[in-house]
Amino acid sequence: MQRPTRIPLFPLDVVLLPSMPLPLHIFEPRYRVMVARCLSEKIEFGMIFTSSQSIATVGCTAEILRKMRDYPDGRMDILSEGRAVFRLAELLDEKEYYEGIVEYLDDAPLAFDPAREAHLLQAFEQCHTLLFGKAWLDARREESATLSYRMAALLPLEAEKKQALLEMRQESKRRETLSRWMETLLPKLAEAHRARQRHTLN
Repeated sequence: MQRPTRIPLFPLDVVLLPSMPLPLHIFEPRYRVMVARCLSEKIEFGMIFTSSQSIATVGCTAEILRKMRDYPDGRMDILSEGRAVFRLAELLDEKEYYEGIVEYLDDAPLAFDPAREAHLLQAFEQCHTLLFGKAWLDARREESATLSYRMAALLPLEAEKKQALLEMRQESKRRETLSRWMETLLPKLAEAHRARQRHTLN
């Protein structure tokens, strides 16, 4: 599909990844206007990570899947999902909300490595079981190009780490990075799990 190069922007202290679901509570008047436009025109908006110090230059578009609730005062709850990675070329402040001139970023082709993928899946399955108490049911298992994103969305990673993944243009590099992070994360999750069990027994 042809994506517009000028899009509404939603700067937030959250990193959205492709295929990642993101429920949002929309309360500021300017973003109510933005969401109303996106719904009526069936367009995506750009989520871009912002902190007190800076705004990122790489973000991800969000498609609004549905409006979940309307409030009497005009607030609303929506469910969005990450779609396309973009680089912000120019920030525009001409309307109630920000817009951006963007260029969309493609990934390098993924070289399939069965052994590395099996290792990655095994580590993530362990993390998922420790976090949620059940196996991971991946409804999009055939979408190999976004596997690392779908995993990262479920892990307790700092926003800066998710942003680093978003800025990588090789799925193989994202997977290698995620594997290294999980090597450090797994012992911490296991200890937290044991602590919860001890607390329950006491």
